[in-house]
Amino acid sequence: MAEVLIVGSMALDTIETPFGRGEDIVGGAGVYSAIAASFFAPVNLIGVVGDDYPQESLDFLADRGISLDGVVVVPGGRTFRWAGRYQYDMSSAETLDTQLGVFADFDPRVPESYHHSRYVFLANILPSVQLAVIEQIGDGCFVIADTMNFWIERARDDLYKVLERVDLMLLNDSEARQLTGQPNLARAAEEILKMGPRYVVIKKGEYGATLVSEAGGSFTLPCYPLQDVRDPTGAGDSFAGGFIGYLAWAGQCGDPDLRQATAIGTVMASRCVESFGLDTLAATTTRDIYDRYFALRRMVEFQELPEGL
Repeated sequence: MAEVLIVGSMALDTIETPFGRGEDIVGGAGVYSAIAASFFAPVNLIGVVGDDYPQESLDFLADRGISLDGVVVVPGGRTFRWAGRYQYDMSSAETLDTQLGVFADFDPRVPESYHHSRYVFLANILPSVQLAVIEQIGDGCFVIADTMNFWIERARDDLYKVLERVDLMLLNDSEARQLTGQPNLARAAEEILKMGPRYVVIKKGEYGATLVSEAGGSFTLPCYPLQDVRDPTGAGDSFAGGFIGYLAWAGQCGDPDLRQATAIGTVMASRCVESFGLDTLAATTTRDIYDRYFALRRMVEFQELPEGL
């Protein structure tokens, strides 16, 4: 089984939704994606925290088999903190406060023990930092990168360089439109593929996700239907972690594997949003994954069209 390398934020979040509030919740793109990926493959994590980060949370990650050789704890430093509020549609968060702390000087170094990782997820970090990691990993890796509207607006040139170097780009629908200037998502995906990646996944929140390949294939999957969504923070990162973790487990990256990875990512995102923080995601069982995966399969099955229409 191949190993996964994840580079991303480790944070303490304060989150408000119509269904509750949580303070100093352990989160961050690197943490959510690492936990989701750890259900399928060994994970090597790169991140930075201050010495205010809970030791029990580091122990929890290590107990899941996630290597922390690349996690730097800065003495006297303060961990990245984010506070946000969601409205009833839960589609986006209003940022109330951001304190970068030690994350402001995040300069990831890939440890020697991580150099054999063949599947890489570069979470939502500065594009120039993503490029620095790409320069440190070997050829032959399958690399996925995420981004955000702020980088599209403020670091577009470096983001273009990232797009030239990665195999798959992961964006939400508004980011795809912003990056390309195309209101139509199918056309936006085509434009992104022209920028370099072989694949693009456009996340559409409660409307699912679409995978598009340079060969012309397209695959759209709905989200898993839930009756109780409490906190969408980390859903996209859980999707990405499940996606890259499954590919590492499969050991190959053909179109059928990527479609299955899209389904697995959807399952892991559905687990994430059912509680504040990591509780439900971390408590996921193999049975949970199988049940939701096959439920998604049943949702998109069609019978053949009768003759004579």
